[in-house]
Amino acid sequence: MNDNAPIRASARSGGRSARRAARASALPDHLRPIRAGLSGGQYSPLSEAEVLRIHRAALEALETIGLADAPQSGIDAMVAAGAILGDDGRIRFPAAVVEDALAKAARDITLCARDPAHDLDLSGTRVHYGTAGAAVHMVEPDGRHYRESTLQDLHDAARITDRLDNVHFLQRPMVCRDITDNLEMDLNTVYGCCAGTMKHIGTSFTVPEHVGPALEMLHMIAGSEEAWRARPFMSNSNCFVVPPMKFATESCQVMEECIRGGMPVLLLSAGMAGATAPSTIAGAIMQSVAEVLAGLVYVNAISPGHPAIFGTWPFGLDLRTGAMSIGSGEQALLSAGCAQMHRFYGVSGGTAAGASDAKLPDMQAGWEQMCSNVLAGLSGGNMIYEAAGMHASLLGFCHESLILGDDIIGQALRCVRGIEVDDDTIGLEAMRDTCLGGPNHYLGHDQTLSRMQSDHVYPISGNRHSPKEWVEKDKPDLIDTARQKKESILADRPRAAFDPATDAAIRARFNIYLTV
Repeated sequence: MNDNAPIRASARSGGRSARRAARASALPDHLRPIRAGLSGGQYSPLSEAEVLRIHRAALEALETIGLADAPQSGIDAMVAAGAILGDDGRIRFPAAVVEDALAKAARDITLCARDPAHDLDLSGTRVHYGTAGAAVHMVEPDGRHYRESTLQDLHDAARITDRLDNVHFLQRPMVCRDITDNLEMDLNTVYGCCAGTMKHIGTSFTVPEHVGPALEMLHMIAGSEEAWRARPFMSNSNCFVVPPMKFATESCQVMEECIRGGMPVLLLSAGMAGATAPSTIAGAIMQSVAEVLAGLVYVNAISPGHPAIFGTWPFGLDLRTGAMSIGSGEQALLSAGCAQMHRFYGVSGGTAAGASDAKLPDMQAGWEQMCSNVLAGLSGGNMIYEAAGMHASLLGFCHESLILGDDIIGQALRCVRGIEVDDDTIGLEAMRDTCLGGPNHYLGHDQTLSRMQSDHVYPISGNRHSPKEWVEKDKPDLIDTARQKKESILADRPRAAFDPATDAAIRARFNIYLTV
């Protein structure tokens, strides 16, 4: 829970001072206005007939077009499961093979965290927001400039994420460009994330040979291989396809190693509409669905029921310039439509939302981040990636924007929670008390005071002061507020820091660049 969050008790306890004291205490989790795992699904951009049409088109694409470039190990597994290897080298999937994979696929997945309080229940339409991406730059909003991202930046992002209520997981949002050796970069990415947050973590690996050493480090962090396999707190974000309709050979081999190591996988299809996917929203969704269905066949042919997230991530394209349009309304619809397809298949799914084309955390960033975050959440996406901190069409990440994104996601989650209608919330008795002999306002009514925290989300960084109060407080600026919050978080020792013996053992075995 954020240290500065104005979360207070809901019960009126008699007298103004007593009520203030009660509201200074944190609400129990079940009474908080928002939390991880609220159920979405209220918004359906596609009709039932349109969902079925996309599904049938995806099946036809898999059966008649298929995918190329699978590694031999994948070919062997998928052919054994009923897929057909054509003379042209493409793997084709009869509908029955896809349906069989869907029947075997893991459902109601729980992604573990080092702290069980942050486990992610991906059943039904439960919604979770987090970071993701592979930004190569850091955004410095004070100087309005970009610089290359580093391991320290990644570690700091993990530490900040650990302290934000509404950012529920950390998928590696940036590349450590200060480490030139790919193996050491992958291993230090694992270390930097795990040493920064107790929440669930996602990462990628450059080549399959890097997975074994990373698993060794994770076993050390967990305490043993058995402890790791019982509660794997890191998942593999795997771009197993190169759209359109090709397997990414080396990434598939990485995926196989992760499956053998007991690591959950995100099956990530990230076509770009108009370039590597059809230019229409429906077509981009259909291709992404087809590719991830092929991934489900692949995973379940190797290890039936292995936890795999249905990661349809199609992105938009500005056809005037060829640049990504990740902050567009079309992107919001792409993400929402994909989330609806996850619901149709009944699998745990993930999609991308909340990123911005804006270069700085400005008004453009705000409207772009809110639009897609709200629609993806309302559609019931289980895992909403890139939801905070990401700028410049995924090229830049910003710590201050990550902190401001906590407020954006908070308001999005309030939309996901929706409107409860019952005798208490209708408020007829409160109306009677107020209008018949009462003060003709609701400010002091028990209902108002008892529900002011459980019904309302109060921004942490956002400013609701009057202009007069704003001036009296020296005109606080959002970026300055976020910077102060960042400095406060980074001044503290991270709770995720390893005990000295574990840290020494890891450093003796691996070349760790981070000094903590």
